[in-house]
Amino acid sequence: MTILNQYLIKKMYIGLMFGVALFNTISPFHKNIAFAKMPFLTGVNLAGAEFGQTMPGEHGTDYIYPEAKDITRYSKMGFNIIRLPFRWERLQPALYGKFNETEWAYIEAAMKAAQKNKIFLILDVHNYARRKIAKDGFKKDHMIGSAPLPLEAFLHFWKELARRSKKYKKVIFGLMNEPYDMKAKTWRPIAQKTILAIRAQKAKNLILVPGVAWSGAHSWMGDDTNNHIMSGITDPLGNIAIEVHQYLDHDSSGTHPKTVSHSIGVERLQAFQNWARRHKIKAFLGEFGAANDPVGLAAMHNMLKEVSANKDVWLGWSGWAAGRWWPDDDKFTLERTSKGVERKQTLLLQRIAKIK
Repeated sequence: MTILNQYLIKKMYIGLMFGVALFNTISPFHKNIAFAKMPFLTGVNLAGAEFGQTMPGEHGTDYIYPEAKDITRYSKMGFNIIRLPFRWERLQPALYGKFNETEWAYIEAAMKAAQKNKIFLILDVHNYARRKIAKDGFKKDHMIGSAPLPLEAFLHFWKELARRSKKYKKVIFGLMNEPYDMKAKTWRPIAQKTILAIRAQKAKNLILVPGVAWSGAHSWMGDDTNNHIMSGITDPLGNIAIEVHQYLDHDSSGTHPKTVSHSIGVERLQAFQNWARRHKIKAFLGEFGAANDPVGLAAMHNMLKEVSANKDVWLGWSGWAAGRWWPDDDKFTLERTSKGVERKQTLLLQRIAKIK
C-alpha cells in the first residue's frame, strides 16, 4: 500500500468517525431503544390544576390538583399513564424566580403517586405558549419570545423543572400545551432550545413536543400551520415524540357535543400519521374526546383502534378529561358522576386499554 493510499484511507476513516459522532450527538426522533422497552401508553388527563383565569390563584378555590387516590383509581382501572395539566404562573409566579414550594409539593405528590402505582405521568405545562406576568399584575397574556416574556424565562423554568423531576424515570415532559397564534418557524427554535436546556440538566426523560395551531393532527400538513417543519427537531438522546390532539366535532375544537361521523377520527389522523411514518417520528395522542352518544363513542373507538394498529408511529394516548371538578352535565368528562357512575366514554377507554 502506497503512502498516498494510506493517507486517503486514514482521511476516509476520520470522516466516517466524525459523521458517526455527529449522528450520535444530534439524534433524530426514532433513534432510541427506550421506545422498544416502553409499553403502549393508554390513559387519561386528570384536569383541574390548569383551571381558572385568576393567576396565580388559590388552590381549592380557583383550581385543584388530583390526589393520590385519583391516580390510584385510574391505575386500578387498567390505565398506565396520567397527563397532569398545570399552569406555569402558579409553579413559578415570578419570571426567573423560585418555584412556589407549596405548588411543587402538589406536583411531586402526583409524581410519587404515579411511581407507587408503577405508571407514567406527563407534566403538561398547560399555557398555550404564553403566560401572565407579575409586572402587569397578571392582567394579560404574553407570548414566549416577546419582550415581556423572553425565551430565556421559559428556558429557566424548564431547567428547574427538569432538575427537580428527572429522578422520576416514568415522568414524561410535556413541553407546552397547544401553542397557537404563532408560526411553526417561530415555535420550532423555541422548542429546540428548550429540549437542549432540559438535556443540559442531565434529564433523560421522554419529551413530548407539540406543533402550533393547537397541535391538531387534522391541520398538521396545512399551509397555514406548516407543522411539517417540526421534523427538523433534534434531541441529543433521541428521546422525543410529537404530541398531537384530535377532537371529533365539526371544527376539531372539542367544544361541540356532536361528532361528525363514525370515521372522522381515523380520517383526521391520516395525513399526520403518514408524515410521522415517513420521517420515522414517534407520536402521542395527548387529547381527544367525544360525547357519549353512539356516533361519538364509535368514532372514538375507531380512532383508537387506528392508533393501536400503527404502533410503529404511536406511543399511545390519553383521553380528555377526568378530574373531580368537572360538572355532571359536562359532555366530554371522563370523571364518574356525583353518584359514582362511570361514564360510557371512560368504560370504552378502559376496554380499549386492556386490549393494548
